[in-house]
Amino acid sequence: MRSLTARRSTAAAVLAAGAVLVTAVPAFAHVTVNPNTATQGGYTAVAFRVPDESDKASTVKLEVTVPTDHPVASVSTQPVPGWTATVDKTHLATPVTTDDGQVTDAVSKITWTADATGKIGPGQFQEFKISLGPLPKDADQIVFKALQTYDDGTVVRWIDEAKAGQAEPQHPAPTLRLTAATGTAPSPAAGASQDGKSATAAATSDDSTARALGIAGIVVGVLGAALGVVGLRRKSGTPAS
Repeated sequence: MRSLTARRSTAAAVLAAGAVLVTAVPAFAHVTVNPNTATQGGYTAVAFRVPDESDKASTVKLEVTVPTDHPVASVSTQPVPGWTATVDKTHLATPVTTDDGQVTDAVSKITWTADATGKIGPGQFQEFKISLGPLPKDADQIVFKALQTYDDGTVVRWIDEAKAGQAEPQHPAPTLRLTAATGTAPSPAAGASQDGKSATAAATSDDSTARALGIAGIVVGVLGAALGVVGLRRKSGTPAS
């Protein structure tokens, strides 16, 4: 009787522990942007990684909002087999100035839609790549709010913005962190200048040094030969002249 009771107690404890582990596992299969850091003012290529979290349904659409409060002048998509990308633009109240001139319209939304062969099945993921820039210099991040649609009609809204000092939200928006550009332009090589005068002076100095060393070598050689002759004469008893 005691043995049966002990077994039942042990089984109950195992089930309880398992339940705790299941509820304690955090949601980690988010829609993310990779890499998640880039340099302010530069160009970069990133991929939106989309996992399918459903047990039965497949992902058939991804909508990504590109914020226009700090607009990006250029956005292009990389083809994904089985998917069609549609790019929406919006007219900017304040044009963006780039090296190619002013940009009055900027990408505000990208939608990828799957055909019959492009669905993301349960337990699978897909990456949707874009190239964009120049990235804003007056912002420390770009938040890409995204909507993930399943073929059973379910829509998961990855739109929550993470806040410092708080736990990660349940459906965080893909966020690209922007860091300030570091480093300075490479300086001219030592001894060189833009007009080439310093380089010429350095070459002349090196040439003079080489000549001086050559002359010194000759002098040392002559002295050595003379001393050798004197030594031979002393050994033979011939007086030096």
